[in-house]
Amino acid sequence: MSPQTAGVLQLLALIGALALAYRPLGDYMARVYSSERHYRPEKWIYKAIGANPAAEMRWPAYLRGVLAFSAVSVLFLYLLQRLQASLPGSLGFSSIDPDQAFNTAASFVSNTNWQSYYGEQAMGHVVQTGGLAVQNFVSAAVGMAVAVALVRGFARSRTGELGNFWADLVRGTLRILIPISVIGAIILVACGAIQNFSGIHEVGQFMGGTQQVNGGAVASQEVIKELGTNGGGYFNANSAHPFENPTPFSNLFEIFVILVIPFALTRTFGRMVGSIKQGYAILGTMVTIWLGFTALMMWTEFHHGGQALDLAGGAMEGKETRFGIGGSSIFAVATTLTSTGAVNSFHSSFTGFGGGITMLGMQLGEIAPGGVGSGLYGMLIMAIIAVFIAGLMVGRTPEYLGKKIGTRQIKFAACYILITPALVLAFTAAAMALPTPANSMTNSGAHGFSEILYAYTSGANNNGSAFAGLNADTQWFNTTIGIAMLLGRFLPMVFVLALAGSLAEQKPVPETTGTLRTEKPLFTGLLVGTILIITGLTYFPALALGPLAEGLAS
Repeated sequence: MSPQTAGVLQLLALIGALALAYRPLGDYMARVYSSERHYRPEKWIYKAIGANPAAEMRWPAYLRGVLAFSAVSVLFLYLLQRLQASLPGSLGFSSIDPDQAFNTAASFVSNTNWQSYYGEQAMGHVVQTGGLAVQNFVSAAVGMAVAVALVRGFARSRTGELGNFWADLVRGTLRILIPISVIGAIILVACGAIQNFSGIHEVGQFMGGTQQVNGGAVASQEVIKELGTNGGGYFNANSAHPFENPTPFSNLFEIFVILVIPFALTRTFGRMVGSIKQGYAILGTMVTIWLGFTALMMWTEFHHGGQALDLAGGAMEGKETRFGIGGSSIFAVATTLTSTGAVNSFHSSFTGFGGGITMLGMQLGEIAPGGVGSGLYGMLIMAIIAVFIAGLMVGRTPEYLGKKIGTRQIKFAACYILITPALVLAFTAAAMALPTPANSMTNSGAHGFSEILYAYTSGANNNGSAFAGLNADTQWFNTTIGIAMLLGRFLPMVFVLALAGSLAEQKPVPETTGTLRTEKPLFTGLLVGTILIITGLTYFPALALGPLAEGLAS
């Protein structure tokens, strides 16, 4: 079997598995977020934190809950790292430096999971399991809660109430993420991923000396790393490490876990707004972009010219032979079109165009299917923009799901789509203009510029993957990327929740013959075009200086 055929078969198997899980998981999540029943463990949590899960919140109160919980999480994770040397299970590692502790705390709380350290050489069991793994669950649940709040904004009318943040947070964690993670961890252990709390072992000989290997609760952290579109690995090699991702089957399973909730949330959206077809329209947009990017990635990695590459069956530099071009390409697209950021290969070693595809996937806003929660609300923001453009073209007041899209709603949507590009381009420009940050580049020219552009694209879009050629463990990058991660996560949420509140206050607009049918394939095509054009106009000059220039020169 040729490598190309193997890659196509993996993609088809993945599509089949996602199709089977789409309806039951999407319907289940809709029931979770619509239920009025509170289970006993949930009641214990509400009592412990002093929350009333039955109390409805308007958007300012919902936002205060998001920000307060996240601020406490950042502080807790920061202190846990700073006190690591005094904690049991530290494996003899020292406490984390202040700038790196801030960067890591901001990273995991913002669902970015950018890592400027070697996991197996810096973090002990308590920080890994009690700190980082916990944030993998709750940061994902926060994103899902905000997405559900926006969906309620479309579904409700003549009220500004969006639900209860604490109830949404707890239900998303206990009823969705934890049960799936338990099953997924068992599957990964069966595939060969490790799950223990052992210390550091010396094994064999390595370049004249002994090699040290850590144990850890890897399988349980690996599954929520992918399921929650987090991406932070137990080991520096991330999902290329055999302890995290041992076999081709585990590789395909991890890709499935990355994509399953973001895709299924479109079904949840359709259920909650009372129109399954609207969910299918959003799903169609996501699938069109995802399949297009995957096909382009596989083409450029398989067919890049050169005798050595032809003999290897494609561009194999920086890729695991047990996954090959196909498995690596599908994984790379899945992890950068979502906010996962996990890697099973080095994106810096991809072809010039291949590296550009991973970068553009993040720059789209990671909405195809995007992060857990953030992908859905990002796509709905783009749907509002597409409806507005269509309204301008025919001279009608734009409407979406029975809600008028007026000046206020467009301002919120416009602010949302402008925040992240502003952060990426401003920080990239500053890093290139100042003399010190450029010293962290391993390469010069277009590829070196791509390293810095990729880093801020990854941070501000809450992805977390790296181009693998940039030394980001400096005070400049730890601080600026940390700021980009926090602003890129929480500023957009402000406008999402404000938009949700403004939509929930409206009364439904009756459908007429002039109403744009947003459940039709025509709207899906309009939405795909809107996403690509807005992103292309924003990032094209920067991409032309980096991956496009490198790809054309090779």
